[in-house]
Amino acid sequence: MLLRSAVARLDAGTLRTAAEYTLGLAQGTRDWPASSRRARAASVYGVSVERFRKDQEVMVLGQVAEHIVRLAADASAAAPGGPGGLGGPVGPAGPVDGGGAGTHRSVQVRAAGRTVGLTVHVHPVDLLRDVDVVVSPSNVHFALPEVYKSSIAASLRRAAAVHGMTGELLDDPLPTELHNWAERHGTSGRAVRPGTVAATGAGALAAQGVRRIYHAAIAVPRAGTNDYDVLPADVTRAVSRVLALLAEERDRHVPPLRSVCFPLLGSGRGGLSYEVSVGAVWAAVEAELARGARWDVHFVVRTPRAAAVVECIAAGIRPAHDQRPTG
Repeated sequence: MLLRSAVARLDAGTLRTAAEYTLGLAQGTRDWPASSRRARAASVYGVSVERFRKDQEVMVLGQVAEHIVRLAADASAAAPGGPGGLGGPVGPAGPVDGGGAGTHRSVQVRAAGRTVGLTVHVHPVDLLRDVDVVVSPSNVHFALPEVYKSSIAASLRRAAAVHGMTGELLDDPLPTELHNWAERHGTSGRAVRPGTVAATGAGALAAQGVRRIYHAAIAVPRAGTNDYDVLPADVTRAVSRVLALLAEERDRHVPPLRSVCFPLLGSGRGGLSYEVSVGAVWAAVEAELARGARWDVHFVVRTPRAAAVVECIAAGIRPAHDQRPTG
């Protein structure tokens, strides 16, 4: 039931049809061999089975997995006393003032003597709607991951891409715009300083009300490995730069930019715990709010546990336990 519900949430068309064939959910395909289901799914995209296996199938299954996570998070948050529910304590001071335990939570916090509202989204980043600027974590080379990866940056690249009626890729704007940014700033072929932020358009995400993507260089590749190092100080520096860039670009757009959304920077392969990541982001956000900034601030997380950490730290409460990322 959970799997079928997740597939039903996919966009109608090639993506959902391919998922139904791949997973045996299309009528009459449950007892088909996996190879036959894959071949039928490949035909939906008009590509070879091998091409589908290496490209579209990974994207399809990744999208299904993201919706499963969202559905599971919804169920967990809705359960009385569940791990993400606001009906139970999340820290030594008990529940944080929130607007509910669903996928969008309104949190009221105090900053410089005034009450400020934050919005915490508990769902995949590519489901964001009507947020002017979304922050995407990047390495110091501004090299984007492949679209079939499961990271924040890969999800945003995938969502920003433009596809044709049969699913063919027509435009992949984010890597192109980042390359152009590097050319303009003389950084092609070399790493930038951690904390640097590059601004690009939002590609197809513009249809969802997202107008800009700010790529924050926080991850330093570890030589000879596939791992990265992320320092909390670099996260704070990047967030400060994000907010400064937002102020610079604000009036260049109609209507002016006013909202910005942060993921938990560095909490994936960067290895930072949820608590450390949120603390590093919030240090810069709180300082900006204390100076009188009126930005509409959002956080996007994948689990109710992560949302609870955001709510606690923003409200000045230390979480009962340090929540470490699960993937």
